[in-house]
Amino acid sequence: MTKRKGCRDWRWLALWWHHFFLLWSAIDGQTRYSVTEELKQGSVVGNIAKDLGLGLSEIFDRKLHVASESGKQYFTVDADKGELVVNERIDREALCGQSASCVLPLQVVIEDPLQLYRVEVEIQDINDNAPRFPSQDITLEIAETTGVGVRFPLETAIDPDVGSNSVKSYTLSKDECFNIHVKEVAGGRRVPELILAKVLDREKKAVHKILLTALDGGSPVKSGSAQIIIRVLDVNDNVPSFEKTLYKVSVSENVSEGTLIVQTKATDMDEGQNGEIEYSFGAHTADAVPSVFSIDQISGTILLKGKLDFETMANYELDISAKDKGIPRMEGHCTIHVEVLDINDNAPEIILTSHPKPVREDSPNGTVVALLSVRDLDSGENGKVTLRLPVKSHFSLKPSFSHNYILVTNGVLDRENMSEYNIEIMATDSGSPPLSSKKSISVTITDVNDNPPIFSQQSYNVYLKENGVPGSILYSVSASDLDFGENAKISYSILDSRVQDVSVSSYVYINSDNGSIYSMHSFDYEKLKVFQIQVQAKDQGSPCLSSNATVHVFILDQNDNAPTVVYPSSTALGSLSHQRMPRSTKPGHLITKVTAVDADSGHNAYISYRLVEATDASLFTVTMYTGEVRTKRVVSEQDDSSQRLVIEIKDDGDPVQSSTVTVSILLEDGLHEPILDLRQKVAEPSKKTGRITLYLILSLASVSVLSLVTFLILAVKCIRNSRSSGSCCMRRSDCDDYKNPNRNLQIQLNTDGPIKYVEVLGGDMLSQSQSFRSCMSPMSEYSDFTLIKPSSTTDFKEVISVLDASLPDSTWTFESQQVSIEKC
Repeated sequence: MTKRKGCRDWRWLALWWHHFFLLWSAIDGQTRYSVTEELKQGSVVGNIAKDLGLGLSEIFDRKLHVASESGKQYFTVDADKGELVVNERIDREALCGQSASCVLPLQVVIEDPLQLYRVEVEIQDINDNAPRFPSQDITLEIAETTGVGVRFPLETAIDPDVGSNSVKSYTLSKDECFNIHVKEVAGGRRVPELILAKVLDREKKAVHKILLTALDGGSPVKSGSAQIIIRVLDVNDNVPSFEKTLYKVSVSENVSEGTLIVQTKATDMDEGQNGEIEYSFGAHTADAVPSVFSIDQISGTILLKGKLDFETMANYELDISAKDKGIPRMEGHCTIHVEVLDINDNAPEIILTSHPKPVREDSPNGTVVALLSVRDLDSGENGKVTLRLPVKSHFSLKPSFSHNYILVTNGVLDRENMSEYNIEIMATDSGSPPLSSKKSISVTITDVNDNPPIFSQQSYNVYLKENGVPGSILYSVSASDLDFGENAKISYSILDSRVQDVSVSSYVYINSDNGSIYSMHSFDYEKLKVFQIQVQAKDQGSPCLSSNATVHVFILDQNDNAPTVVYPSSTALGSLSHQRMPRSTKPGHLITKVTAVDADSGHNAYISYRLVEATDASLFTVTMYTGEVRTKRVVSEQDDSSQRLVIEIKDDGDPVQSSTVTVSILLEDGLHEPILDLRQKVAEPSKKTGRITLYLILSLASVSVLSLVTFLILAVKCIRNSRSSGSCCMRRSDCDDYKNPNRNLQIQLNTDGPIKYVEVLGGDMLSQSQSFRSCMSPMSEYSDFTLIKPSSTTDFKEVISVLDASLPDSTWTFESQQVSIEKC
């Protein structure tokens, strides 16, 4: 008892060390589990999360899943415990047949980042199948002259189990004439043979019935039985004999049907029918053989009947039987071993282990896109496979382990140039000729915000009529963005700027969705002629990108202002002016001059004068473009002493704007000197009239002298400057006395209605603010000289205020001048 216990302890110790070394080798190489077949669904194989070094939370977060190369999902992962469990029934015999080793390779895939682990599960056999014979009755005919010790091959029992669970022994029911012997053949199979132990005597017993039992090595032991019926025959005492007991043949798998495989030959020393031989497949021939090979019963020729496939069956073993026609029939056997030679008849196959995920266009080189594997059913050089990608591909393949590869990025990705890549992978084996296959993988490139919005123009010119309706659309700007989705959604805004010291947002606003710009109020050309709008287009990406464009708004003038009468009076339209004229006035004498201005510009400011109503239209005429009122003929005694003229002033706009002025002229006798306006209610004494005339003459002389001195000074300066620079009019940047390069001398001829003037301006604001203007009253009786020192933008009303309405004498020539002079 103690000895048996020690033996048992030794076995357990040996078993423990065996499992230890198996576990060590699995950890050192790859994860491997071992389970028995026929386990229930949900049975635990092992804790795969622990063995792979993963936490339970990572199973959900990284989407751990199991892919099987066999096609069926025999295993799955219990996400709550991290255990690899059985998903459906496993039948080892269906998976691996009679193979000694049955291993299911699994691929465990986890994502973020994408990783692949190889796991192998060894399926261990259990004794779930009993041995069975192909037929329940085995009939043998044995001649009574058969010598003792002759062996008769019997049908082999079939047990789908392997290893110790397969057939181990055969037993025979008690019979004094026969014994059983078990012989091992190639492949480890055990073949029973019936041995004649005693000479048969047909007269004593013509039929022997023996029970043949096959036993396996499982626990508990299972068995199967068949009955052997032996009929004892007489006479034929020679057995056919083959030239060779073993024939070895090598055949390429691509040979055509009907090809000769081997020629067998057996001889029988008997004569007559006892010597005539018939060939057939023996009892030990596998079931698959008759469908692939055929045998000629007379000649013993073995021909190819079906198709050979190295990948399905690399070796065949044929049991050939030669029987004579004697009574009883004698039988001889030989074995033919057919080796199938592989040819390159299978193209490689590319298998996607994980489907590719979308890749950001800014992903760095080496970003994992997909996992794939390749297999070739051929062997040797025919099964060696190489993978290739197109030239100049943005992706590359990196080998992982065994026949697995990783598809990674290998270049700069740009979604705007290519939003989706169809990667064509070519697999080629090393056979002759080489076979290849292709697989296309579609990879989507996701967008990042790397492109700012771009306006259709960097600058826009908008021409807008004044007096428009507030809220009307001015213009629509548009921008485009090469990005996609939110990164391409554009919103428009107006950047803050000042127009006449007022924020531009007080003038216009923009629709942020479509870029339409609307006016906030009506524009007046006379107050604002041009302004700029800075429009910004910004996308919705993160971070957002933007670009700017400038919109130049030009206000177009409309004829919305009627001419304004400057002289006589600057009051309301239709004002009345009183003038006196002696009856002795000659034809063509200038009585007065009507002066008007129009705040509009261009053709809208072109003014014409017309006499529309008169007491006597034949006595007076009005010059169309100057507004001068002159006599047409000599005044007669019959003419009324009070003449009333209505003069219309109109512009050249569309529609035409006009105004009128009324001039009342009193004809008097004996008046030789210019008279004052009737607005002076009380006449001045004659001495004062003479004094005024004197003042007028002195003023005119002063103006003449001052003008002469001014032009002489300018001439001297120009002569001096011309000697040094060769030009009279110079920019200040060229003068030695001034160092400011921005002050440029400019001479400009301007027109305000009928008033024409010359401005001499510098390039900076300081020079303009210090300019001088010489303004002469066109109708002043006293030739008033007024020196004004305002900025260059003096309001026109201030100019009007210095004009005096008085009647000139016959020697006065009207000329309105306004001069602005700047020192060099």
